[in-house]
This record gives sequence, structure tokens and C-alpha cells, in this order.
Amino acid sequence: MSEVKRGLGRGLSALLGEVQIEQPMARDAARLSGVQMISVASIAPNPNQPRRHFDEAALSELAASLAEKGLIQPIVVRPRGGSFEIVAGERRWRAAQRARLHEVPAIVRELGEAETMELAIIENVQRQDLNAIEEAAAYHRLGAEFGHTQEALAKIVGKSRSHVANLLRLLDLPGSVRDAVADGRLSMGHARALVAAPDAATLADEVIRRGLSVRDTETLARGEKAPRKRTGKIEYKGSNADIEMLERQLADQLGLKVKIDHSPTGGAVTISYASLDQLDMVCQRLSGERI
Repeated sequence: MSEVKRGLGRGLSALLGEVQIEQPMARDAARLSGVQMISVASIAPNPNQPRRHFDEAALSELAASLAEKGLIQPIVVRPRGGSFEIVAGERRWRAAQRARLHEVPAIVRELGEAETMELAIIENVQRQDLNAIEEAAAYHRLGAEFGHTQEALAKIVGKSRSHVANLLRLLDLPGSVRDAVADGRLSMGHARALVAAPDAATLADEVIRRGLSVRDTETLARGEKAPRKRTGKIEYKGSNADIEMLERQLADQLGLKVKIDHSPTGGAVTISYASLDQLDMVCQRLSGERI
């Protein structure tokens, strides 16, 4: 097994025992590394998995890769009676089933309900696998069932407290709007603009129908008439509404505060972080390094 790359903060690797497999393993090698080869049939998905949407095309592509090369990165499971329940790696397990693999490498951990939920959220959030509604629902459950504060949730996932708070507010939206966010018809920025709107469902339909931007959605939510769809380049004049919108969009993607200083000759983008975990996440996103 190759040496594990260590990031600046804990990262997901530390939480999973810092196990990283770079190539398919024989049974003996897996046992020595602390990873077990477990029957695919003896593994069940976590019913409380925060991720609800799995892209079928991406699953088929991964399955084809697994059929040819085997599963490279182990999944994480916990014992449940005489079988195992997935903690992290359901997408890989599903693809392994499609590839008709009989066994997969897995790390077995004794974990409680709260720890299982935390690891599942961390894996999906760091890989950007959750849509905004799934992420918000997972945070809500951790808070409601396990008593985590917004500050504690932010620390668990390496995001800012304001990011967690903004996501939780999305759960106040009507079901039809939440569905539009979940299936990608609306972005988190659109949804956040609609939270305080008096008739969010109707406005959401108009936003989708007209293909309005986040800024236009904010205008519409304030009861003003949204402008026609813009064409051509955006003219930046200091710290105006367009730059503020870009700051919010970047902040939504990273879960951290973002500041853009623009001038006619150039500018700078500043990302604020409060821990090494957050810095680690930013570095991984910028470098494209697999978590």
C-alpha cells in the first residue's frame, strides 16, 4: 500500500483511519492493511444515508471501470447483526453490484448513530455529492436527533456557521421548490433568494421558466420586476451588486466567506477559513485532489 498523502487538516482520510488504496488488492494485502474483503451480498445501505439522488449514467460509468479494474478505494461499514451497514461509499457499493463483483474491500468500524451520520455527511459534502436540500436535511437531523449546534455542525463538515444556517433555512421552502433544488433546476443561490418571498412556489416556477439568474431572482423576490435576460459582458464598477452576487455564489460552493476586490486593472479573491480542516478542503477543491 502506498504511503497516505496527508493534507493540512484532518480531512476524510484521518476520520477513516488514514487508509488509502492506490490499486486493487489481493486478499492477503487487504488483511495486512486493516481492510477486509467483504461479500457484496452481506452489505446493506444505510437507511439514513443523506444522499438520495444517484446519477444513473455516472453509476454505469463507474461500474464499467470496476468491472475492468476492481474497486480501488475501500468503503466503510459497521457491523449490524450478522451483516454490515454502509457508513461511507454507497455509490461504490452500488456500482460494484452492477459490475457483478462478489467482494469489495471495506474498513469495518464500530460506530454509533451520530458518528455514522457525521461520517456519511463528511464524505458526501467533501466530494460535493449532496445537493443543497440533502445537505440541509442531514444537518437538520444531526441537530434534531443528536443535539448538534450550528457551530458544531460547521466544525464537523469544515464549513462556516453562516453556510450551515443558510442551508437550514432552505428547509422552510415549499416542497415543490425543494424538489427543484434537489433535481438541479434551481441552484442554492436561487433557493436562498426565495426563502423570504411571500409566494416562493409561484416565483420559482417563473424563475425556471424564464431561466433567470440568481440576481434577477433576488429582484423578483423583493417584489420588483426582473429585467430581461442580459446579453453581453457584465460591467463591473467597484463592489457592486454583480460582484456581491459572485461572492455569494462562491461562498455557497465552498461554504466559506469569500471576498472579491475588483478594479479596472485586476483584483483579488479572498477566501476566509477558520481551521486547518477548512484550509485543507479549499486546497483539495483547487488542486482537484481526490479526498
